[in-house]
Amino acid sequence: MAPLRRFGRPGLIGTAARTAVIAGTAQATAGAISRRQAGRAQQQYEAQRYENQQYQPQQAAPPQYEPAQQAPAAPPSDGANDALLTQLAQLGELHGKGVLTEDEFVTAKAKLLG
Repeated sequence: MAPLRRFGRPGLIGTAARTAVIAGTAQATAGAISRRQAGRAQQQYEAQRYENQQYQPQQAAPPQYEPAQQAPAAPPSDGANDALLTQLAQLGELHGKGVLTEDEFVTAKAKLLG
């Protein structure tokens, strides 16, 4: 007589085998996705580092300046002095923000003052 073949639900061993295959496939897929994302993140990090090295200024970082305290009120003056004071104030702001170096600031100030 031929052995009887089961129909219907799989048995305990069949269920365990199917679960192992599904779990293994899921783990392999998750690992591949994780490695791919890590590789892309590494490439972006290296590209950013390369760009930062290309555009790195000579100094490591511009010096930080304390905010200037408000100057006492100046006596009223004529229009020419107002324009000069405005330009000097703008130079001071640029210098304070680190846009102008010390040498550039001194040169521009000397040029304005004559």
